[in-house]
Amino acid sequence: MRIKVLGSGCANCKTTIKLFETALAERGLSAELEKVEDYPSIMRYGVMSTPAVVIDEVVVHSGSVPTKAMIMAWLEGESAKGCDTPSNSSACCSGGSCC
Repeated sequence: MRIKVLGSGCANCKTTIKLFETALAERGLSAELEKVEDYPSIMRYGVMSTPAVVIDEVVVHSGSVPTKAMIMAWLEGESAKGCDTPSNSSACCSGGSCC
């Protein structure tokens, strides 16, 4: 699994990276975890709000720090194929507005 956290390096981006590190350690999983901070690379994903999370080159979240439950679900392979949750669901990508 390849995970990228897109953002400027702000506190929310750093928190998101830490959450992934913690979740991976708790699950005993390994993944390639990368911080992407340069704006041209971030813009290639079409992300307008950070932090954003990309799993295996699919944007699965943007605009806020994801919850631990969301991260655990992604690590278990749930909803890591993009936003397939109805847009009125709070579980959808950025808390209600689908990717």
